[in-house]
Amino acid sequence: MNELGIENLIIGAGPAGMAVAGRMSKKGIPYQMIEQGNHPGERWHHQYDRLHLHTIKELSHLPHLSFPDDYPRYIPKDLLIKYFQQYAITFGIKPNFNVKVLHIEQINSDWRVQTDGGIHFLCKHVILATGANRVPVYPSWEGMSRYEGRIIHSRHYRNPEGFEGQAVLVVGMGNTGAEIALDLAEQNINVAISVRSPINIVPRDVAGRPSQLTGKMLEKVPFSLGDLLGSLFRNLVVGNLNKYGLKSSPLSPAAQLRKTGKTPVIDIGTVDYIKQGKIQIKPNIVKFTSDGVLFADGTKTSFDAVILATGYRPMLDELLGDSSGLLNKHGVPTSAIGQGKHRGLYFVGFDQYQMGGILGTIREDSKKVVKHIAESTVAK
Repeated sequence: MNELGIENLIIGAGPAGMAVAGRMSKKGIPYQMIEQGNHPGERWHHQYDRLHLHTIKELSHLPHLSFPDDYPRYIPKDLLIKYFQQYAITFGIKPNFNVKVLHIEQINSDWRVQTDGGIHFLCKHVILATGANRVPVYPSWEGMSRYEGRIIHSRHYRNPEGFEGQAVLVVGMGNTGAEIALDLAEQNINVAISVRSPINIVPRDVAGRPSQLTGKMLEKVPFSLGDLLGSLFRNLVVGNLNKYGLKSSPLSPAAQLRKTGKTPVIDIGTVDYIKQGKIQIKPNIVKFTSDGVLFADGTKTSFDAVILATGYRPMLDELLGDSSGLLNKHGVPTSAIGQGKHRGLYFVGFDQYQMGGILGTIREDSKKVVKHIAESTVAK
């Protein structure tokens, strides 16, 4: 085993890792970066084709480099990838690609990062930028093994090609599920969404104003008033969707984000398709049959394919030898800066509890992390 001693190791070359690297480059702090994939922003290369940011470009750029003026307000996947590539060039970010982290353990006051690349790192500071969406969640139901159709996770969905003429069930109505269902419905594919729980839906824009800006404005008022205004805004603009099979959450969009970590559904057209009957809403799944699904309301429906938009987990406890006291009930670090026995570990790209979106949070947390590392280095 080759062991390399370094001060700072960034794990992950997605936007979180690059934000940290960009700030370190500006401050002259040395680091090394490892990435499991082949590109900066690797996971964005594998997202579905129609994906755009739901957050506005003014609040979504990485540190020290705004988006080009000719980029649209809501940036499509391909332009975002181009921006990440330019960011890496601008700040001289050169990750070691195709290196997978196997385990992280504390050795005295340092951290040993074991990889599958034949080199292990002994580090003073380890910045985990592996993201909240590292491992896809695959639920299981009775009868799945005898279902004769196709089951894929949303991670593997790209576009409607190959689903023409089929009946498709999307499981889960978060932002991904809602947008995949819309993508299929726009091509006149017979699609339904299985929705288990009450949800929050807000339009991406109202009268040309981004709802994100309204949400950030409401963050500045007391929670009780902001939650009341948020619920009134949602009810006024989206309306009551009970007759279509969708129940509204008793929580306001902001309260849902604070208390559960679940982002409200940012609607870009799915609600209209539901109201037109072009997207059917189904209840929770009870079990699979050979040709379809039995739902909680007792109905059985045949489907040719099922797309699991059932989310992801960070699974940091798989990487860390001891994560006790570090993670909340959602498996997410409670702080960007490790404390106590986790001192020297840093976490960027996990906090999804803010209305600014994950990229805005990355920009803020990377600033805190790099400032702490710089001060820790000076103090030695």
